[in-house]
Amino acid sequence: MHAARLAPVKSDFIVYVDESGDHSLESIDIHYPLFVLSFCVFRIADYNTLTAPAVRKLKFELFGHDMVVFHEMDIRRKRGAFATFGKEQRDAFMESLALIIAAAPMKIIAVVIDKVRHKQRYSKPAHPYHLAFGFGLERLHRLLRSHGQGDRLTHVICEARGANEDEELELEFRGIRDGDNYRGERLPFELVVTNKRTNSEGLQIADLTARPIGLSVLRPGQPPKAGCTATD
Repeated sequence: MHAARLAPVKSDFIVYVDESGDHSLESIDIHYPLFVLSFCVFRIADYNTLTAPAVRKLKFELFGHDMVVFHEMDIRRKRGAFATFGKEQRDAFMESLALIIAAAPMKIIAVVIDKVRHKQRYSKPAHPYHLAFGFGLERLHRLLRSHGQGDRLTHVICEARGANEDEELELEFRGIRDGDNYRGERLPFELVVTNKRTNSEGLQIADLTARPIGLSVLRPGQPPKAGCTATD
């Protein structure tokens, strides 16, 4: 007889991850020399009943459908669906969006890497995305453990960035998950890499919070504009 293999107990939490800035250490933008990863951690019940419906509701109010992706760069540069917004409409939209993010029942684990200092400090500096991802996963596990979820399977959702980058991230993730981390222990995480066109509200929230976090590091004392103030 073979013992039945039990499926892992799933976590009560879901995590969405997105970035701000690029990971290049060769060409660094002096005006934004940062790489930021924003890990937005939700209880699945809260995400399903509060945050995701609030984002969809705003889309229906503005556009009459929910197919528009709230992409921070498109909003900031007034592209695509946001190109026709007048000042009043844009201000009202930004205020509504900020209120949704501020009210979202989530924790944010933010990892910010100053690429100039990182490059100066190490003769062989680590890949900024992979370094930030490792730091974030370690702190995510600490947070989940504090909620009694340390042994449960938690899905970590990341946006696809290209075939090569996604493959490299998958390899890095497996190493971190399997013990190449601060505590040297296996982490109960599963990585899901998906395209922006999936129109995930969670990924859009992560995207909308990442740049304001970076700007709050570059310009301390100035409140972030996306309504995101909570970090862990």
